[in-house]
Amino acid sequence: MTTVLISVFCPDRPGLVADITGRLFEVGANLGDTSFAMLGGGAEFSSVCDLPAEVTVTEIERDLATLPGLSNARIAVRPFEMDAAHGPLGRITHRVVVSGGDRPGLIARLSEVFGQFQANIVRMDAQRIPEQGIYITRFSVAISARADACLATVANTAGELNLSCHIEEA
Repeated sequence: MTTVLISVFCPDRPGLVADITGRLFEVGANLGDTSFAMLGGGAEFSSVCDLPAEVTVTEIERDLATLPGLSNARIAVRPFEMDAAHGPLGRITHRVVVSGGDRPGLIARLSEVFGQFQANIVRMDAQRIPEQGIYITRFSVAISARADACLATVANTAGELNLSCHIEEA
């Protein structure tokens, strides 16, 4: 087995994730940590995969490029040289959703709070919803110490920015 990072960026369309993951299944890839996001009109798929020894990086890139809508996609398959299993910093302890008006520096300010408390952001997603006039940021975080103080500071920072903050334990 060879562990690789597969990244695909292309225009979004229905069925995209099914097409990519179906093809990877057909060649015997075993998906590990995987994410997908629509970014504007584009889509980004990333996955740490174990490939059978007989499947090469070049073959996977060429094979994915034959899928509908991926002929002009940016496809990268490269060896994954880090540990494929994450330790305690990857175990989500809390989910934080901050929403309200869009402000420059909003993600930076909230991220700085997590950093001050040595909390690790495991996943983050932000989305502008123009028809509602709001910006929603979702953090999945691993907080190992002083969780109450960290979360109170996040909520206070959101309040200073006139944003709502919802926190739940994972």
